[in-house]
Amino acid sequence: MRLRALLETDALGLRLLGGQDELDRTVRGVMTTDLRDPSRYLSGGELVLTGLAWRRDASDSEPFVRILAGAGVAGLAAGEAELGDIPADLVEACDHHRLPLFAVHETVAFATITEHVVRQVSGERAGDLAAVVDRHRRLMTSGPAGGGPEVVLDLLTSDLDLRAWVLSPTGRQIAGAGTPLPGPLGATLAGHHLAATRTGRRAPHRAAVAGTTYSLFPIRNAGRGTVPAARDVRESVLSDWLLAVEADASDWPAARLDLLQGVTQLIAVERDRREAARTVRRRLAQEVLELVQAGAAPAEIAARLRVAAPVLLPGLGVAPQWQVVVARVDWTAADASAPGGVPGDIAGGPVAQALLEEILVDPAVSGPDSADRIAVAHTGEEAIALVPLPAGPAPLPDTVGDATDTDADADAGLPADGDGAVRETGTGAPAAAGAGTGAGAKPGTGAAPTAAAQDPALHADALLAAVREPLSAGLADDGRLTLGVSAAVHSAEGLRGALEEARHARRVAAARPGRVCAAGHHELASHVLLLPFVPDDVRRAFTARLLDPLRDYDRRHRAELIETLEAFLDCDGSWTRCAARLHLHVNTLRYRVGRIEQLTGRDLSRLEDKLDFFLALRMS
Repeated sequence: MRLRALLETDALGLRLLGGQDELDRTVRGVMTTDLRDPSRYLSGGELVLTGLAWRRDASDSEPFVRILAGAGVAGLAAGEAELGDIPADLVEACDHHRLPLFAVHETVAFATITEHVVRQVSGERAGDLAAVVDRHRRLMTSGPAGGGPEVVLDLLTSDLDLRAWVLSPTGRQIAGAGTPLPGPLGATLAGHHLAATRTGRRAPHRAAVAGTTYSLFPIRNAGRGTVPAARDVRESVLSDWLLAVEADASDWPAARLDLLQGVTQLIAVERDRREAARTVRRRLAQEVLELVQAGAAPAEIAARLRVAAPVLLPGLGVAPQWQVVVARVDWTAADASAPGGVPGDIAGGPVAQALLEEILVDPAVSGPDSADRIAVAHTGEEAIALVPLPAGPAPLPDTVGDATDTDADADAGLPADGDGAVRETGTGAPAAAGAGTGAGAKPGTGAAPTAAAQDPALHADALLAAVREPLSAGLADDGRLTLGVSAAVHSAEGLRGALEEARHARRVAAARPGRVCAAGHHELASHVLLLPFVPDDVRRAFTARLLDPLRDYDRRHRAELIETLEAFLDCDGSWTRCAARLHLHVNTLRYRVGRIEQLTGRDLSRLEDKLDFFLALRMS
């Protein structure tokens, strides 16, 4: 289609500001961006839509327009919602570079223009997939007539014989046509996509797994959603969806590539709609968090929980338990010379918020709605999730709060059923709580719960088990994710302690090596809490003084004193059990222990010396 046709479409509300002589340019696609340099995402012929968030002052317009003109875009359409009238410096820059410029009225959504362009371009260029565009409104409508991304994916299969899946950044299947994608394969493809995106390579990305080739297309923000366009790829890489197609797109003609790009734009509109729906749950979490951090009275916090619980667990009849999860994403300083890197700091809070919302979803549950029971707020650089858990057969002890809880239902502000039973609620937090834990049958299946289902609590290691591989690829060499999980509490009074507990656990995780680390509340009552904070030079000096004499002796005499020491401590100093474990006579064991004491000057009958050896072995 041509630019002139867009101008003549009254429903789009476009107003020409310059470029009258260039209206016969052909439009090959549409792209929404507020990046200062979007060149890596441009292939030429696009109508670029922008909300002008990239413009800080008049000097920014010239380089932005120069980049667009150099990439061969068809035209630029600027929204009036942010600044009102389009700045004169932008009009002048477009006139200088002969780039047609349109103003988009504030009442017109970018999604409306995207839909129109995709429908027209796809219909003109790819008749073999006209059905996808013809049914676009089915994708966008709600209720029984809709169908979401599955409608488009079904048509890709039926009309072009292409199998495709929409995946989250962790590889969880959000939508698919036909056979579901196995979880491990989804995680592997997501890892390939994130790694390629971090290097700045142009999509689609190619991935070969187990002899099958897949092409990976990013699904980015399509309109004026609640999340501003990213200035640095790291701001969005851990939250964007992707389209995985079982085919090698490297030799596809331009028309088919354009078509798939159009499909991703259709899906992106649905993604933005669901992203906007999260604002209610985020606001609920933010309100509760602010009260907890301000030291508000438990009754006031319970009043907010009365609002939050029906939204997060609709139909639940008894007071839930709650857990707090704290996550943080830290980036090293951006390198402007690296692919995709720009100078300046990156706000970690929003990135961690989007990421934690994904991590808390059961990876075995497909579909975007599976995240509709997750409430995550962010404060500063932290993301904080308030996770409701259905009350088990007996209340869990409040290991965090210091107040007794004689009426859990009243304290959480929820009514109880007369029989005290928990009503299952379909997908949501109960399923998410069992993510990776082996919790019993999914709600609503009618299957008998397993023993593990009696403990729906979140576990730190299990949360990251299924997502560690792709997240590590997205974090690359300059990012870290650390996560802490509190114990479950069943009162409003316990939430403040749970928040502090989760924060302490996250600090324990941050002291460990690795790109993706987690720690749980149980580690706060152990030497494990202290060891990560011992300085490296102190560790080396302490372990060398106790263990180096034994290692030297073992090297010279092959006496296995270190192995004997470990076994002796594991057996709590029991001569009989230790000798049996090592297949030694008790007298031989006594000789070895005596040699250990002689070499180190310590006495293994003393508790203090046993403890020193125990810690030295753990730190070595």
